[in-house]
Amino acid sequence: MMKFQYSLKRKVLQIIAFGCSNVHLLNFKGGRIYTGKWKYFCNPGLNCYSCPAASFACPIGALQAVNGSMHYRFSFYVTGLLLAFGVVFGRAVCGWLCPFGLLQELLHKIPSPKRKLKKIFLYVKYVVLVVFVLLLPIVVTDYMGMGKPAFCQYICPAGTLEGGVFLLAVHEGLRKSIGALFTLKMAILLVTILGCILIYRFFCRTLCPLGAIYGLFNKISIYHLEVEEHKCNGCGKCSRVCQMEVDPTRTPQSAECIRCGVCVDACPQAAVRLGFCSKKG
Repeated sequence: MMKFQYSLKRKVLQIIAFGCSNVHLLNFKGGRIYTGKWKYFCNPGLNCYSCPAASFACPIGALQAVNGSMHYRFSFYVTGLLLAFGVVFGRAVCGWLCPFGLLQELLHKIPSPKRKLKKIFLYVKYVVLVVFVLLLPIVVTDYMGMGKPAFCQYICPAGTLEGGVFLLAVHEGLRKSIGALFTLKMAILLVTILGCILIYRFFCRTLCPLGAIYGLFNKISIYHLEVEEHKCNGCGKCSRVCQMEVDPTRTPQSAECIRCGVCVDACPQAAVRLGFCSKKG
């Protein structure tokens, strides 16, 4: 039972988080987007604002919106929320609460040859964060001084899947307006889907700016991973079972660790711990 403890807990919480993030399922029928009071709050994970079922705003979309506003360039609310989740949980948000993270894991369960990710691609998400989320909404503006949400507009496969595809299926007027940009985004979505089937959490590891933000906090987050060296026998089982390709004994606070707890379940010596406080001895 202990072997699957974290795996079971995490999967249950992922499903609950996904359900809470998308409660307005009836909106799919009419192609409506919920715009009520809960949309003033940001989802800690990646979930498109334009998804008909979405309960909350997307933090990356909100961050771009306030960065590109002609009224103010900085939002204490959005930035403070990301900082708070980062300091407390780090990338545990990705592993336990992100709706699009759950979709990626389900795609990876499709039977196919599996591949490892070349490490150089891990840095692409930081380029996406700086260029498309932070810089372009500020630098590229229209005649009214409003910036474009560049990541949402040009890249985000979650938005294409959760918002674009479903809304196009219902609204004929939107289908008539399809152009080169939507074709590009569909291509990115298809590459993302194929990538997630072949490589565990492909989008999460290569393109997700939210994962890039949370990953920066892994070294200082309160919820963290630690290895008790006096218990570790060096068997390497923890690193072999890690689908994020992290070695907990060498880099327990790696920016790629999503705190899934698989290594904790796998350790025969109970040397790997995951939690809010240090438990030495």
